[in-house]
Amino acid sequence: MDEQKRVEVAEPRFEHGHFLLIAGFRGRFTQDSAKDIPALWEKFLPHLGKIQGQKNEVTYGVCSNFDGQGGFDYIAGVEISKLDDLDQKVYQWIEVLPRQYAVFEHKGPLEQLPQTLQYIYKTWLPTSHYVELNAPELERYSADFNPRLHTGKLEICVPVDTKA
Repeated sequence: MDEQKRVEVAEPRFEHGHFLLIAGFRGRFTQDSAKDIPALWEKFLPHLGKIQGQKNEVTYGVCSNFDGQGGFDYIAGVEISKLDDLDQKVYQWIEVLPRQYAVFEHKGPLEQLPQTLQYIYKTWLPTSHYVELNAPELERYSADFNPRLHTGKLEICVPVDTKA
């Protein structure tokens, strides 16, 4: 049996996010089909810098519309300034409202991202003083992020509130 590589995960920092308007390509996934998310990114990457109203080079993976049975929507996208000029025949969009996030930095290759998520949701969250909110979760990729070279920064932003 192959031994899984351990992932180094630091304790989160907390930040209050601002309003985001994210535009890109959307797909519907389950825990089993989440392995197909990289293909959505491959389809999206040639559009970087060409999306109307794109604010910067930071990219986002936005998980939303969780169905409670493992299904969720995922958008690979960028922040845009407004919807007015967006070609909505090509791109889908989502509004992310301001809220508190526990922000975890993922260190290591993207193939190990599931282990980081496992740590966040199965180890850290249940033992923390926080509860997850039913709101979009963000993957925030720095402008210099390169998945092939493992450079740049990937942060997982989990919407949380303090336990009552």
